Amino acid sequence: MKGYKKYYTQKIVWYLITLIFAVALNFVLPRLMPGDPVSAIAGQAAEGMTDAQAIKKVYDEYIEKFGVNQPIPVQFAKWLKGAVHGDFGVSFSQYPRTVADIIKSSVGWTLALQLPAILLGWLLGNVLGAVAAYIKGVFDKVILPTFLFISNVPAFGMAVVLLTIFGVTLGWAPTSGAYGYDLIPNMSWTFVKSVFAHYQLPFWAIVLTTIGGQAIGMRSMSIYELNADYVKYSRFLGIKDRKIVGYVFRNAMLPQITGLAMSLGTMMGGALVSEIIFSYPGIGTTMMSAIKGNDYPLLSACTLIITVMVLVANLLVEIIYGVIDPRIKAAQQD
Repeated sequence: MKGYKKYYTQKIVWYLITLIFAVALNFVLPRLMPGDPVSAIAGQAAEGMTDAQAIKKVYDEYIEKFGVNQPIPVQFAKWLKGAVHGDFGVSFSQYPRTVADIIKSSVGWTLALQLPAILLGWLLGNVLGAVAAYIKGVFDKVILPTFLFISNVPAFGMAVVLLTIFGVTLGWAPTSGAYGYDLIPNMSWTFVKSVFAHYQLPFWAIVLTTIGGQAIGMRSMSIYELNADYVKYSRFLGIKDRKIVGYVFRNAMLPQITGLAMSLGTMMGGALVSEIIFSYPGIGTTMMSAIKGNDYPLLSACTLIITVMVLVANLLVEIIYGVIDPRIKAAQQD
């Protein structure tokens, strides 16, 4: 791994710089939203009071408690100190529940939904693109254009289409939530079946919108590699076609890995929209709830978690790319 030291160091430094800017923006931007979230909490606490002075005193106490009357730099310093230790403060819309507790209950659902769906969509797209380039026929003229059309449908559109057809019209799958509303999370077979059933529509909505874009990229790269000089020379030497195709598709995969890193943010954005459409209890639904409730501590934490997930995923892809592409190591030794 010695030859990769410079490559990895550069990548990590750039991602750290990106993270620093992202953390600052994730804190500041939600606090620029109009409205006064503290008034709703103070209003509940002062319910039944008729004395204006007493109501104002309750309001001032909550303003002081949440520290929203302090300058933004002071608020940011306190928030950052707590965030480093996993303390993002208290939620305004779900007071007195902590933001960390809300995030903890939703991030697992997001990872369980998005990670397998994005990876499966990426793999299926690459396989379809490679087959369309090599075999052609119906794969290239019918199946590939169909998935390309599907992938151009916006994420919310695909979610609504699947929900309407398979959830409402046919009744094959539940339309909202992660499990039956009459169930309590446990390891029983009834609960597992319910989770699996609720998982289907948001999962396939993400997969279907991922396939086409990956397939068209893989097809283009495969056609380019199939017409390369080394392929013609290998065939002239009598090397078996199966072995040549292996080299072709391995070389065609390298740009696709880079493309995965570049499109992860877009993929996750579409996946979050699917969560909202299906009321799936992940980060997307939690973030929408925070926006509606003007809950900027929760919103800041949600956007930070999403940013960290995208950056970590991108960094892992960059590391994998550096390992499988010999040109990276060769470039570091120049």
